[in-house]
Amino acid sequence: MQAYVVGGAVRDKLLGLPVVDRDWVVVGATPEEMVALGYTPVGRDFPVFLHPVTHEEHALARTERKSGRGYKGFTVYAAPDVTLEEDLARRDLTINAMALGPDGKIVDPFGGEADLRAGVLRHVGEAFHEDPVRILRVGRFAARFQFRVSEETMRLMTSMVGAGEVDHLVAERVWQEFERGLSEPHPKEMLLVLEKCGALAHLAPELQAILAGASREAVFEALARAVHEKCPTHVRFATFAWFAAGSCEAGFNALCKRMRAPNDVHELAVLVCRCRADIAGSTQADAAGLLRLLKQSDAFRRRARFEELLWAAQVAASSLLVDAGIARARVALGAAAAIDGGAVAATTRTAAEIPAAIDAARLEAIRKALGT
Repeated sequence: MQAYVVGGAVRDKLLGLPVVDRDWVVVGATPEEMVALGYTPVGRDFPVFLHPVTHEEHALARTERKSGRGYKGFTVYAAPDVTLEEDLARRDLTINAMALGPDGKIVDPFGGEADLRAGVLRHVGEAFHEDPVRILRVGRFAARFQFRVSEETMRLMTSMVGAGEVDHLVAERVWQEFERGLSEPHPKEMLLVLEKCGALAHLAPELQAILAGASREAVFEALARAVHEKCPTHVRFATFAWFAAGSCEAGFNALCKRMRAPNDVHELAVLVCRCRADIAGSTQADAAGLLRLLKQSDAFRRRARFEELLWAAQVAASSLLVDAGIARARVALGAAAAIDGGAVAATTRTAAEIPAAIDAARLEAIRKALGT
């Protein structure tokens, strides 16, 4: 029985990056032997165990064979006769197919260390095409390391898309990988990879349409600003909506439902669609226009989300004119929110008059705050 550190921990060690989690592969052992040594079984689809002291995951060396469409259609074989190289051969990229032995030596049967030095994302073998999630993972690693995809790997991914493999992906898994790529330091690279192999047009045609339009470079610049400002993922995603053509609300509703995006992601993107014209025009907007923006965005009840809306707009537009308009919107919100609705209601004769009376008081407060 031999235990090896594998995958990302080895890759990051060679890159000089902090190693947060370590995954282990155990060669030459049975599940019964692992339990006898005090390991706790936790794997559902294949034998995985928690170390009795460190609680790190130790998986028995295994091979996988394609048995269906999508990323779940696999038959797993785990036994003591599976070698370390056979286990590494089932992995996605050469940079993730290395192991660190108990003697401290790197086991690198597929040239992963050389590809790390060259900044190349290259698939390990033909087994890559059996799991379409790997297309998304390549995009994510491109976004993380800004590595280029090898020509042979790009050809393979393109053929997988053409064969309809990505159409069988589970929506939640698509969002999970897309979100992780969007949160990396170079999200533009993920979009370029997915666009080049054709996956973006299948999985997110609304985003493909945006990149195919005149705003392509502006989108990439906005993403770079979002990274620089450390925007959370849902704010980064919402910047796409700023550049969508026409009335984009229906398109982003469809996109977010298709990808099973979380509610905060969905809501903010649609809110950008709904409010972008008013935000863009807020520099010249009168008090009525600013109040309309505040009510349309539900700013009085959800002030934190309103700030995220403004943040997405600032990142997307990056214009002094928009910045000035956003500043006016914040002044308007501060003034209007200071109105005591209860006091106004107490001065009205009927309940039906209350909303209009509160609006009138807020309008007057906004006018005074802006000096108009």
